[in-house]
Amino acid sequence: MSTSWKFLPRRSFLRGLGATIALPLLDAMSPALAAVPPAPRRLAFVYVPNGIDMANWTVQQDGALPAELPRVLQPLAAFREEMLQLGNLTHNSGRAWLDGAGDHGRCSGSYLTGIQVRKSSVDVKASISCDQIIANHVGAETRFASLELGMDDVRQAGDCDSGYSCAYTNNLAWRSETQPLPPILNPRALFERLFGAGPVRSPEERARRARYRRSILDFVRSDTERLAASLGPTDVRKLDEYLSSIREVERQLEKAEGDNATVDPGMQRPYGVPPDFAEHFKLMTDMVTIAFQADLTRVVTFLVTREGSNRAYREIGIPDGHHPLTHHKHNPELMEKVTRINEYHTQQLSSWLGRLRTTPDGDRSLLDHSMIVYGSGISDGNRHLHDDLPTLLIGRGAGAVPGRRITFRKETPMCNFQLTLMDRMGVHVENFGDASGRLDLASLS
Repeated sequence: MSTSWKFLPRRSFLRGLGATIALPLLDAMSPALAAVPPAPRRLAFVYVPNGIDMANWTVQQDGALPAELPRVLQPLAAFREEMLQLGNLTHNSGRAWLDGAGDHGRCSGSYLTGIQVRKSSVDVKASISCDQIIANHVGAETRFASLELGMDDVRQAGDCDSGYSCAYTNNLAWRSETQPLPPILNPRALFERLFGAGPVRSPEERARRARYRRSILDFVRSDTERLAASLGPTDVRKLDEYLSSIREVERQLEKAEGDNATVDPGMQRPYGVPPDFAEHFKLMTDMVTIAFQADLTRVVTFLVTREGSNRAYREIGIPDGHHPLTHHKHNPELMEKVTRINEYHTQQLSSWLGRLRTTPDGDRSLLDHSMIVYGSGISDGNRHLHDDLPTLLIGRGAGAVPGRRITFRKETPMCNFQLTLMDRMGVHVENFGDASGRLDLASLS
């Protein structure tokens, strides 16, 4: 390891007028000849709605993942050796029992809380979610205890699913049994939250400010130059790569906002900024990568689109709403469209994983130190099933044996998995939801 000329504390920042940028892990943050401290683990829950085409998702045999993955997983083939597919995890709390219809409200409300939420459009009641239990323990070590992200512009009140409040379908994270944490939907809002660009402004103020906007890097230029002069060549390269990634996000935001300014559809844009799904996903996950790299947060929930979403995917030739397609009644044409949407989602996930893999973090990569959980609160969307939920664990942060399919006994609580993730994040609780124990992800063969 090359050493630098100056020792820096781990939580160091570049500062300028109205801007503060946390630094990534540099060699200068470890004294010469001292052992490099272990990198922190990061955890992200990435949720897709309406279930998944299980026939094109499920690896049929336990053990090493095959060279030919099922169709929906094929975009993730490059991460075969860093991925676990977990089978038979169940959310019993997503089932109807005595509450009748409303599977989408129940499944998203219970996904990270582990309990059956109260059926009400006004008097909501869930429970603290596992991501927030973790955030309450590790959040003091980062600027943001957690980040909540989404991509659907949705309301937070009223009835969204057969008597279940929109608070259930439109949020994953819950601070308490009555307080959801709404996701940030707009990439510009996320950027300003991460990099301290000041208070939220009115649209008029934003437009006026945009005319004079400079890169946030311009505001910290002097501090950057002073720091770079005191660093060794390896750290200078790391700093340059990190700041370049921030500038690239700015460039994408400027392009997206410029596109929105020149295209007036004559109606309210339904899906936020930018209108292209892949571009929106990339912007959000690029900023998560920066937040992980700079240790701004270690806990993220990403509601890709809300549960029960009717979003159309015209960019891949599917003008139909996602949710109605999942009620295909075994119509081959509709089933094919569902599979293509599922593939499109994993294509975006694969691109993000590639960025995590190539982003250095200490002596390894961000992906090596992360746990990316990808899945849904429903398995078969046609039948609204809540058993054998589609679940991937990607990254080496869980200390698991990767590159495998593991099928647990039927009706294994999803909360067992969540307890295990909490343990890996250094948060030990006795009980959570309907958990019956922990999962052994390290010794299974």
